[in-house]
Parts: sequence; structure tokens; C-alpha cells
Amino acid sequence: MSEQELKLHVPMAHAAAVARELLAHGATRVRLRALYFDTPERELARARVALRLRLEGRRWMQTLKTPGADAITRVELNHPRPGPTLDLSVYAGTPVEAVLSGLRGPLAPRYETDVKRLLRTVRSRQGAVELAFDTGVLRAGALELPICELEFELMSGRPAAIFTVARGWRQRHSLLLDTRSKSERGDALATLAQQLESADADHTRAKRIAGFWAPRGTAGVSLTPDMQAPAAMAAIAAECIEQIARNAAVLAEVDTQGIRAAGHSEHVHQLRVGMRRLRSAWRLFDGWIEPPPAALVDGARAHFAAFGANRDKDVLEETVAPMLLKAGMPVIASQPRSGEHDNSQAIAASRSFQGWLVDLLEWSLNVKPPVPAPAAAFMAEAAATAAPVVDAAAKTAPAQPRRLAKRLANRLHRWHGKVVEQGLRFSELPLEERHALRKRGKRLRYSLAFAETLLPASRLQNYRKQLSLVQDILGEINDLAVARDYYRAQCETHPQAWFALGWIEARLDALSVQAQRAFNDLAHTKPFWK
Repeated sequence: MSEQELKLHVPMAHAAAVARELLAHGATRVRLRALYFDTPERELARARVALRLRLEGRRWMQTLKTPGADAITRVELNHPRPGPTLDLSVYAGTPVEAVLSGLRGPLAPRYETDVKRLLRTVRSRQGAVELAFDTGVLRAGALELPICELEFELMSGRPAAIFTVARGWRQRHSLLLDTRSKSERGDALATLAQQLESADADHTRAKRIAGFWAPRGTAGVSLTPDMQAPAAMAAIAAECIEQIARNAAVLAEVDTQGIRAAGHSEHVHQLRVGMRRLRSAWRLFDGWIEPPPAALVDGARAHFAAFGANRDKDVLEETVAPMLLKAGMPVIASQPRSGEHDNSQAIAASRSFQGWLVDLLEWSLNVKPPVPAPAAAFMAEAAATAAPVVDAAAKTAPAQPRRLAKRLANRLHRWHGKVVEQGLRFSELPLEERHALRKRGKRLRYSLAFAETLLPASRLQNYRKQLSLVQDILGEINDLAVARDYYRAQCETHPQAWFALGWIEARLDALSVQAQRAFNDLAHTKPFWK
């Protein structure tokens, strides 16, 4: 059977309030102790299978889980057991039989959980949702991670019920989206425990621990030729949301609140990359899907800018300033950061950003095709007159669209043309137009990555390499332009800032020549769209 659920992390400061609210409405208590199994080579984890034995009160339950069709769906197979022993014969004839029968190593407990759960079912107009508030510990070897999460599982009705119920709890208790399952966290913790056992130096251990919360970068998206545009957009959105949400969870200190500030500037950078990729995808599929709600589009812009303020300071302190010091600039004391919105942790954990993120996840699960123009006009008129609109879209259904690969190639070809047309005049462009060109280039680069499984690989390689070179140069130009504004404002109080301005201007002149050459080469690179 499949289950659909949303999991939100409960900050420790709000855990007591969540428990009180559940108990006030008749929540029941249950103790859950689980052992998760895998082979020494993590064969189940690599196959994206989780296998556990769990003591639920006084009974044992064997459960196997695999990913479902989307981000909130899991396939779950439950079998009661007389004791804490596995029985793999129950999976004969199921899709996981081949995985289990092909295991090379022996199965053994790899990590465990010990949880106290509060259970309550609530109902909305869309359906019934079970709330499960888990507090406890996840343990692997000598390592532990806290568990403090509220799960919203659909018992009946439509998935919208999950988000309707979760929205109120999220707002009241500042809950945070965490897309990692207990099994994913446990497998990572067990891997870390093994690495630390073999680490023989403090710096090696510190590096391994930092790697546990490493930034989540870009992952590929596999589009297929038979996909329609809404399904392709949903697949791309799911990947972008993973990149955004996982970096946001580290910044918001989901695992480490009050213990360790695991997030840093690269998490901010990768989070913003995820947001820019998403916005690029919206532009790429413009006209092929129903437009995303204005609140999501506006929120993406606002939150991207909020994180960007910190990103600009990070680049200045970590990249530009060291180059200037190496070139001989006297030290300028950096200004202290202050204010809630000058702090990436506060932004990532804010109700505004987390609300946008959960709403974005809900939208991504049901990306719709565009409403045909006649139907859209009819619906607008019907809304004004309260007339029924049941058959409007059906009566004006569009013809079968062109194949997705052709549509993507044509649009990317047009974008390439605009980038090259401006790029060939790069040395003449004012700063504002250079910045706009940089954004167009990024949009083209991200969109190429989305479409690459549908485009000729042999033609993409050189083009993508040349486009990346262009983007690297434009990125440095942008960083230096931001730094120039900063040091220009420092000249009155810090005369040494004049050194920075002179060095930056000279570097910008050199980069401008490099950029012009790179655009000329891009214009003559073998096309990918033919």
C-alpha cells in the first residue's frame, strides 16, 4: 500500500506547546522502538529501500518502504511479527523481491530509533489526516541525533487535506520543512559513525562531522520523450525543492539547534541556486503549464533577495577581500552583521520562508496544463455571473502539443540567440545590461541542464562548456561590481578603500576583454538544437 505524508520539524522551543495542543484534543500515546536493517555495503539504502522491525507498544511490526510517485508518497508494506526477527519470504512476488534476493551481504541492524509518539486524527473538508508527533532519539553506534517532528498522514480524502491541516500547525508553532526520512538520517548517521571509528586525527574527525551537513548541490533531472509539459515541470520542481529545502534545513539548524551552527555561506549559495533554477524552469515552461500562483512567484523573488544580501557579504569577505589583501591592500575592519533579516538562519527558519516552501511543495504535486484561451475567457465570465463552468475546458481542449524535446529545443535556441546578440556587444553594454545578460545566461544554462536528457549529448558538451566559461567570467564581474559599491562607500572613513577601487577597476577591465572573447567563441560553438 502507499502512504502520503508531510513531515515538519518541531523546534525544541515549540515542542511542549505542540504536545499540549495534541493532548488537549485527546491524543493517544504510544512508545515506538525500531531497528533498521541493511548490509555492510548499504545495499538497501543504495536501492532506496528501508527495512525495519518496530516494537509498537507490545507488538512487533516488520515494515519495508520505498519511494512513491512524488515527494509525499511512499510505498509501505507492513507485516506483523511474533518477535524481533525478519521474515523476507513475505516479499515473494512483490516488486522488491529482486532487490532482496540479490543482496550480497548479510542483513543486520544498522541504526535504531526510540520514540514517544502522540497520535490524533483531525478532519477537514478535503479529508482526514492523522497527526503523529514523535520525540526521541536516532542512534547509530556511539552517535545520536534528536527526533522532534510532526507528521501529517492522509487517512482518507485528497492530498490537499494534508497541507490544509499542516498550514495551521506550521504557523502556530514555527514548524520547519525537513524532507529527510528517519531512515535517510539514520543511514547517514551510521555512515558517519563508521567513518569516525577509522579516523585517527582530530582534523579528520572534524572534517567528517562537517561533511554530514554538507551543502546539497544540483542533481540531474531525467525527462523522457513521452512526458507532457506539466509532468516535466513537476519533475524539475521536485529537484529544485530538494535543493532549496535541504540547504534551508541545515541553515535553520534542524539537527543542531543550540549545539552547532552547521550552515555556512555555501548552503546559502546552493539554496539560492535552487531558487534560481526554479525561476528559470517557470520561464522555460511559460505558456505550457498553468502559471504558478502569484504568491509563489513573488515569494521566490523576495526570499531570493533576502538570502542574497547575506550572499553578497559572504562573497566580499570570503572571496574579494582575500584577493585584495594578497594584492597589498591594508586591512579594513569588516562591519558587524546585525538584525534578524541579516541572518541566514533566521531567514531560513522564518514563518514567511517556511510557509512559501510548503506552499511550493503543494503546488509542485499538481502542476496543471494551461487553460485554453477560450475556456479561460469563459471561466472569467462565469466567475462574474456565478454560472457553472464544468464543461468549458473539455469543449475547447487543445490539439495534441508538439513533442516536448522539440518545444524545449526551439525555446532554448531563441534564448541562445538573445544571449549571443547581446554578448557580441558586451564591451559596449552598460553595467545594468551586463547584469541582465548574466541572468539570461544563467537561465539558459540551467534550462539546458533540465532538457539535456532530451537533447543530443554529443552536441551539448562543447556548448555547455563554453556557456559555463561565460558564466564564470560574468559571475566574477558581478561579484566585483558589488564589491566596488561597498568600497566606494568606505572611502570617506577608510582611505585604504581607494586601493580596492583601483584594483577592482583594473580587474574589471581585464575581465571585460575575456568576456567579449568568450561570447565570440560561444557564437561560433556547434549548435545543440539541430
